[in-house]
Amino acid sequence: MEVFLMKAAQLVAALAFLVIIHEFGHYIIARMFGIKVEKFYLFFNPWFSLVKWKPKKGNPKLDKNGNEKASWRDTEYGIGWLPLGGYVKIAGMIDESMDKEQMAQPEQPWEFRAKPAYQRLLVMLGGVIFNFVLAIFIYAGIAWYWGEKYIPFENAYEGMDFAPAAQAVGFRNGDIPLMADGHKLDVADTDHAYRMADADIVTVLRNHRDTVDIKIPADFIFRLNEDKGFYTYRVPVVVDRLVAGEAGVKAGLKEGDRIVAVDTIATPSYTELTPALSRYKDKATTVTVMRDGKRLKLPITLNSNGKIGFQLRKITEIYPTVTVSYGLLQSFPEGWKLGTTTLSTYVSSMKHVFTAEGAQSLGGFGAIGNMFPAEWSWLSFWEITAFLSVALAFMNIIPIPGLDGGHVMFVLWEIITRRKPSEKFLEMAQMAGMAFLLLLLVYANGNDIFRAIFK
Repeated sequence: MEVFLMKAAQLVAALAFLVIIHEFGHYIIARMFGIKVEKFYLFFNPWFSLVKWKPKKGNPKLDKNGNEKASWRDTEYGIGWLPLGGYVKIAGMIDESMDKEQMAQPEQPWEFRAKPAYQRLLVMLGGVIFNFVLAIFIYAGIAWYWGEKYIPFENAYEGMDFAPAAQAVGFRNGDIPLMADGHKLDVADTDHAYRMADADIVTVLRNHRDTVDIKIPADFIFRLNEDKGFYTYRVPVVVDRLVAGEAGVKAGLKEGDRIVAVDTIATPSYTELTPALSRYKDKATTVTVMRDGKRLKLPITLNSNGKIGFQLRKITEIYPTVTVSYGLLQSFPEGWKLGTTTLSTYVSSMKHVFTAEGAQSLGGFGAIGNMFPAEWSWLSFWEITAFLSVALAFMNIIPIPGLDGGHVMFVLWEIITRRKPSEKFLEMAQMAGMAFLLLLLVYANGNDIFRAIFK
């Protein structure tokens, strides 16, 4: 339950932040063009609102024609109870509010429909633009504050542990990734795992000497989704701290020893150590260690839990790492690089959605929530929030009525043909789009429920 609540809290915090920025993009550009914004809400508020505030009216300002100018005081600000997004209600615009009564009134100069097409286009692009710019700023902030610390593949001499789906197509624990479709893999590239999953051929180094080509099936990326991962670094068993009075101390183990075997069972990484030790609970055996370049065998009697009694040295203190620091000015080009790479990878991955496997893999809020760690980490929170900001920007620009992309599509049609779609057509398109999006929302979250119960 605690894990669920932690993930849920991070999900709500991230989505609330992203929705506010998205809707503010629409709001501020509308205000720049003198368009009245009637409501600005975080979350939806059918029937009632949790919080709402309407500023008191000040003395109205008039334009050069004597018409009252739109003001921030025209807007009702609030928080709804249904956490499925948010919205701004822009006067004179056919949107999810379906305010037909307003649209039936004579056109006013401060309404959306009264503005030139290019201004309406920019208003509709505002949310997408702000989300993408936000992602770049977050990535830049991550680069500036945390920098980068990573272990190049070639430095991880014990290779990787691969998910069952990866092993099923030919990967073996201990393999070191080298190339995807003939292009060198670099763990510093944020899209390297996707490039491997989406490749036709992945080349790995096996047994420290053999180069092996692995053919990747077309549905591999969906098999990985079920495993929730591709690979993890194998951690050599290097003793960091010994627990007083336990088997390790009694056997003569020292900090810095690397355990390479239990009895005759090789333990190149921690993956092999645990099952090997479980065979000798409350029994005497030997452990083979590497110490100062020498191989030593130490007699040892394990406790009833099959434990030696030591802490494992951190992986970043075992393998040679690369650390990159960024100054404030350097962080923004890095933020741009990470933002555009994330967008490119996300767009490329969308081709998989239009397959039977892709449709089955669609997820809703549960799938998004599972992206967050079980414990709070600011670095993970901001990395995932930046990714979601990119995803939100792209999903909203898809030309489906009901999304920003649908409005953009109709405005572009007007600019190109110089013919404005009728309000009746726009209303029907909006209703059809909203119905489709509602069905998609139910389907995606239904997939989450099905997976939670049956898988």
